[in-house]
Amino acid sequence: MRLGIDLGGTKVEIIALDDAGTEVFRHRENTPQGNYVATLEVITSLIKRAKNQFPDNKNSAFSIGIGIPGAISLKTGLVKNANSVCLIGQPFQADLEKSLGQTIRINNDANCLAVSEAIDGAAAGHRVVFAVILGTGVGGGIAINQQVLTGANAIAGEWGHNPMPWRTEKDGSILSCYCGQKDCIETFLSGPGMLNRYQLTGGIVESVEELVLKADNGNLSAQQFMSQYEQWLAKSLASVINILDPDVIVLAGGLSNIQRLYHNVPEYWQQYIFSDQVNTQLVQAKYGDSSGVRGAAWLWNE
Repeated sequence: MRLGIDLGGTKVEIIALDDAGTEVFRHRENTPQGNYVATLEVITSLIKRAKNQFPDNKNSAFSIGIGIPGAISLKTGLVKNANSVCLIGQPFQADLEKSLGQTIRINNDANCLAVSEAIDGAAAGHRVVFAVILGTGVGGGIAINQQVLTGANAIAGEWGHNPMPWRTEKDGSILSCYCGQKDCIETFLSGPGMLNRYQLTGGIVESVEELVLKADNGNLSAQQFMSQYEQWLAKSLASVINILDPDVIVLAGGLSNIQRLYHNVPEYWQQYIFSDQVNTQLVQAKYGDSSGVRGAAWLWNE
C-alpha cells in the first residue's frame, strides 16, 4: 500500500493507492498556518488515520511519500526554498521519520506532479516529462522513465527563477522577484505576476478569471495582454525544450485551466526552438490539483 501526502499552503491531503495504483482512501485537513510543530502533528495524524482504514496491513506494508513546496537540502538535510516559510531550515524528514518510526521519501511538489502524470496521467507512456505548476508561483519538475530527477543541488526543473529569455522592450518593466533576482519568469507567469503586469499596463481586474473573461468577451486590452502572456509562456518553455527536449510538457495549477494556452503557446514557441520540427506536446494535467498527492505516493515506484 502506498501513502502519499501533499503538503500545501492551505491544505494537507493524504491518499492511499493499492498495488495497482487505484485510489482506495483520501482525506484532507487545513494546513496549520506558520506552525511547524502543528504541521508535523497533522501529517502524523493523517497517516495514522489512513493506516487505521486497513487494519490487516502491517506497518511495514505502507510506503510513505510526501510532496512539499520546497526541497530537502542535500548539504544539511534541512528544508530550503519553501513557499511555506515555517518549514525552512527545519529537519522535516528526520522529525517525521522519528514520529512515524519508519523511512519516508520527500520531494518537491512539482516533481511529484511530474511523476504522477508520467505514470498514469496525461504523459503516460512518455520517457521525458517536464511538469509545470502555474499558480501563486511557478514551479517545475522533471520525470525520466517515471522517476524523479532531483539533480545535484535538489533544484532540477526550477525554471521559474531563470530570467525571461529573448527579452524585448515589449515585455515591459524589469521587476524584482522575492528570491532576490530580477526579471524571473515567475514575475511574468505566476497568477500574481500576471495580474501585476496587466495592472501596470493600465488594466483593471481583480482576478485571473476576470482577465481571461474580459479577453474572451472582446476587450481589446485584455486580448492583447493574453496574447503577450502566451508569448511569455512560449519563450520560457522554449528555453526548457532547447535544453531538456521533453516528450511532453504538462501544465497544472490554476492558470492551467486557461484552455487557449494549449493551442496558442505551441504556435508561438516554434520560432524559439532550435529544431526544424517540434514534437513536444503541451497538455493539461489529467489529475489536476490531485496529481501532486498521487505523485507523492508514487515516489516509491521502482
